Amino acid sequence: MSSLINEFVNRTQFDSYNDFKENFKIIAPENFNFGFDVVDRYAQDYPKKTAIIWCDDKGNEETFDFSYLKTYSNKAANFYKKAGIKKGDTVMLTLKSRYEFWINIIALHKLGAIVIPATHMLKTKDIVYRIQKGKVKMIVSINEHGLPDLYEEAEKELGYTVLKTMVGFDERKGWFNFNEEIFHASSKFERPTGDDTLKPEDSALIYFSSGTSGQPKMVEHNHYYGLGHIVTAYFWQNVQEDGLHYTGADTGWGKAVWGLLYGQWISGTAVFVYDYDRFNAENLMKKIEKYKITTFCAPPTIYRFLIKEDLTKYDLSSIKYAVTAGEPLNPEVFNKFKEATGLEIKEGFGQTETTLSIANFPWLPIKVGSMGKPSPLFDISLVDGDGNPVDVGEEGEIVINTENGKPIGLFQRYHLDSEKTKEAWHDGYYHTGDTAWKDEDGYLWFIGRTDDIIKSSGYRIGPFEVESAVISHPSVLECAITACPDEIRGSVVKATIVLTKGYVKSEELKKEIQNHVKNVTAPYKYPRIIEFVDELPKTISGKIIRADIRKKDSN
Repeated sequence: MSSLINEFVNRTQFDSYNDFKENFKIIAPENFNFGFDVVDRYAQDYPKKTAIIWCDDKGNEETFDFSYLKTYSNKAANFYKKAGIKKGDTVMLTLKSRYEFWINIIALHKLGAIVIPATHMLKTKDIVYRIQKGKVKMIVSINEHGLPDLYEEAEKELGYTVLKTMVGFDERKGWFNFNEEIFHASSKFERPTGDDTLKPEDSALIYFSSGTSGQPKMVEHNHYYGLGHIVTAYFWQNVQEDGLHYTGADTGWGKAVWGLLYGQWISGTAVFVYDYDRFNAENLMKKIEKYKITTFCAPPTIYRFLIKEDLTKYDLSSIKYAVTAGEPLNPEVFNKFKEATGLEIKEGFGQTETTLSIANFPWLPIKVGSMGKPSPLFDISLVDGDGNPVDVGEEGEIVINTENGKPIGLFQRYHLDSEKTKEAWHDGYYHTGDTAWKDEDGYLWFIGRTDDIIKSSGYRIGPFEVESAVISHPSVLECAITACPDEIRGSVVKATIVLTKGYVKSEELKKEIQNHVKNVTAPYKYPRIIEFVDELPKTISGKIIRADIRKKDSN
């Protein structure tokens, strides 16, 4: 067996979901560090074990084993140390899906620095905000998408400079050349001792949450966070030992470490990294066919694009398991994907603040549209506005009980923001801000962000159910349901729709979609207002910003 999973969990085999929920435990070593205790351990015991298979759309491809990753993460750690980066310093990475991301994050974990992954789609104002809020000491960037220029513009606005490192073979004044620096660096790097001793409770990772309202918060995780993703990889994604797992996310998203790093490697699978410039469903399916992906995870948006293609043209038989998270999965997408591939998409739920929190685990029969049941790592309840548990069938906010301490996988705090932390985490509970209801079998059903619930003529309407009804019409590619002010009803349901190729905006199509919704869900939920748009407002991580639509409509 060429995986380390048995060193970090009490059991891997369970008879039922209840057995899993009641008996699963993480074994957390007192001095755990992912770089030393996972990557370097594989390099010692299984040096040629494949860690990453990487490719792009230009015909480039590379395979990296754990021996390579140990050597080059050590070199990178020595370079950063020489450059003045030390334990507790923050380093921001905008590396898209370049394989150097994995070298860098491992190196910075070994050094004890705090990693801030960021998307390559940032603009100058976003960069200024992140450098200031995160007290960033160094940025590490690709020389693409105009990023070096944007960073230098940000420095001018800030009035000071930060250390800058460029990945690739390009030279630029004022920037370290990563490839050149690690070429000359030593491949020996010992676990720090003394004042630099690494503790698993130390901050390791910060993500700027892609909040759909207000400025992003800095979600801070410690080194134990990686162990929390064993549940994500082994028990939800069902990754295969010595298999090849693909999660559709570049390294600027939290989804990347959910699906392309921690839990997958601990569980013994390699990860597939596809560095594309623009998503294309046909190209993705060709990659799956060529590289024989064994387990697959993607947000519902990608599945929606896939089912619009002729899936029978591709051999997707290597995929043994398919899952989704990031936003609710519409039943229409589930049904069409199963019809084409025979695979049931297993939905999961979590946040930047957590690891996988709720999921359709292998022992659970699928209820299409349900998030599934809670992870054994979290004691989850649904509560009303006064913090009281709600009954079966009643909607409530999803909260995580922390009265007995912070569970592995839950964030430490909002970095340098005690007020925001207290708003979300108080009275022994972390409040997710998401609303759901529980059925008589214990399955949880997502309703929406608490702020997104629509109140119309005395009804409370969850946007997800209406979106699912709208998107089941063949003309609809994407849809956002919001409340639009109305003098008589207080609010009415509005659908903002992106049409599938081949359909044309018209009043007749609006009526057709409205009648379709009345037939597939309760008629009072149908969208009284429909607006066709070319694209929906989204965060840089792809989440629909309903608040922007509501703001525009209120004006």
